Amino acid sequence: MNQRLVIASALASVMALGLATTAQAADKAPKEKCYGIAKAGQNDCSAGAHSCAGQAKEDNSPTEWKYVAKGTCKELGGKSESEAKGK
Repeated sequence: MNQRLVIASALASVMALGLATTAQAADKAPKEKCYGIAKAGQNDCSAGAHSCAGQAKEDNSPTEWKYVAKGTCKELGGKSESEAKGK
């Protein structure tokens, strides 16, 4: 086998593993449900209107929510779970 090809493949594998590890670390950051910010078809779930993810029919429906980084919901114009449910 060509030595350059082997080295290039090994380097690409190492780089891909590094990117995967970074992505997993980002997924473990604290998140919260943010109601009223999901675009049509881009919700993470709903408060009872349908079975779940990706089924929002309209943008910014108050019953649809997305996961966002903890503490950023207000900045995005959304409501917390307790605010959305009128508590």
